[in-house]
Amino acid sequence: MSYVRIMVHAKGREPLLIKEKRDALFDHIRKNARAKDIYIDSIGGYVDHVHCLISLGGDQNIAKVIQLLKGESSFWANKEGMINPKLAWASDYFAASVSESAVVKVRTI
Repeated sequence: MSYVRIMVHAKGREPLLIKEKRDALFDHIRKNARAKDIYIDSIGGYVDHVHCLISLGGDQNIAKVIQLLKGESSFWANKEGMINPKLAWASDYFAASVSESAVVKVRTI
C-alpha cells in the first residue's frame, strides 16, 4: 500500500480569515476532505493562509487534492457569505514532503 505524507500551504490573497471564520472554514475543509477520502492529519493557519498536513492515498495526487480542497472551500465560504470580499485562494501553493521525525513539529506550525 502506498503511503505519502505532504505538508500543503495554501495562501489566500487577503487577510480575511478572522478566528471565528477560520475555525468554521477549517471545520468545513475537514468534513469535505473526509467525504472525498482525503486524510488531513492537521490543519492550521492565520488570517491570510491555511496549511494542512495531508497523507495522500496511492491513487491521489497533490494537484487534484489541492484543487478539491481550495475550490470547494471557497465555493462554500462564498455561498454562505461568510467572508467579505469573497474568498479567493491564490492560484499557487507550496507542498513539501515531511519526514516522520518532523511530523510532530509540523503539526504545531
